[in-house]
Amino acid sequence: MNFYPENYGAVGDGTHNDTFALQACMDACHKNGGGRIILQGGKTYRSGTLVLRSFTELHLEMGATLKASDCLEDFNLFQEKAARPADISVPSYADCTYSGQPTLFFLYAKDSEYISITGSGRIDGNEEIFYGNITHWHIDGSFYPRVPLLFLEHVTHLTIREVTLQRSAFWTTHLVGCNDVLIDGIRILNNLKLANCDGIDPDHCQNVRICNCHLETADDGIVFKNTAGAMQYGPCENITVSNCTIISTSAAIKFGTESEAPFRNIIVRGCTISHSNRGISLMLRDQGCMENLLFSDLTIETRAFAKPFWWGEAEPIALTAVKRREDTRLGCIRNVTFRNILCRGENGIMLYGEDSRCIQDISFDHVSLELLETTDHPKDCRDLRPCAREEQLLPGSPAILFARGARDVIFNHLQAAISEGYAPKVLSAYDLENCSAISMNGQSLC
Repeated sequence: MNFYPENYGAVGDGTHNDTFALQACMDACHKNGGGRIILQGGKTYRSGTLVLRSFTELHLEMGATLKASDCLEDFNLFQEKAARPADISVPSYADCTYSGQPTLFFLYAKDSEYISITGSGRIDGNEEIFYGNITHWHIDGSFYPRVPLLFLEHVTHLTIREVTLQRSAFWTTHLVGCNDVLIDGIRILNNLKLANCDGIDPDHCQNVRICNCHLETADDGIVFKNTAGAMQYGPCENITVSNCTIISTSAAIKFGTESEAPFRNIIVRGCTISHSNRGISLMLRDQGCMENLLFSDLTIETRAFAKPFWWGEAEPIALTAVKRREDTRLGCIRNVTFRNILCRGENGIMLYGEDSRCIQDISFDHVSLELLETTDHPKDCRDLRPCAREEQLLPGSPAILFARGARDVIFNHLQAAISEGYAPKVLSAYDLENCSAISMNGQSLC
């Protein structure tokens, strides 16, 4: 059965607040056993928080736009005492501590099943109303955390297909404790300067398929997380990512930094990463372990972005395991395979662990790496942010391989080249310390 918001008072003229009409339409669809809520092409529906219900499909026709309200009070679903969290006292790139639980919402669902968001229309986060400090390379938000575009918690049998998600003010698609998720053919088009605008964040989720998507995001593209505020939902596991194209000012594919529970049985394959500050980044900072991971058939192009705003140093692959706090009981990264990967950019592979227990049993098979300079940004450090260390940016030049605190790492059929003009800045091809059993093309490096 089809349901139209116009039958509940919606105008769709881009200025009228259609929140109550849209919610009434969604509620009626749910109460009548389910169906499709249709936003019609050529119309712009302005809205505050909307609660998605079980057995409903929100369908946006081609040319339809669902745009966030200009009024922050419209997102205060649970009527918190403050209309928004506290203003930022330090930049979010310096302190982005976050439990994973926002207080303001745009599209929201919890404890639901069989929810779909589909169609060729657009969902717009109205980013400008959240702007804080603006520089040439970076826009910080006026407060933190801001409004995620989609926040879906404990939803089973979730589908997001074909829709365009754009101009988000914070994490675009935050999935918490969801099971059986299909995200297929969507576009995420965010401002590449606006901080904290991740693309897709599966957080304590299981049985997830992300395929055929295009993402342009400030901060990270696809990010697997295990936040402290959702431990009841278990690990991030049984996930595939395939045939996606990603542009990111931070990491295109990231695990962490929130890593309180295990990440396991995850495959990333057939993706193209370009114009990113890091390609694949495994950032362990907490007690969970990252294990049984496979990355295959990827092309990765990296470039440096402005420090201090964006984490990373143009590494195509970076594995870091360092304590978030001095008292952190740190997990480990183990049993990870990188296969058939073409890398081109301003830096090489980085492995950095607190000790050699933290990163182990890592395999690189048929990896090609070309180092060349494409920007004038300084390339003079190793970025370990965030961590408990006083010195989080360590001095260092680009290298084909930089490794600290890793063991049982095998490079099979590694091809590496450094462009002639860039060679003087690459002071050492291989920089290893406190490592054991690292071999490259059959030769032991340590």
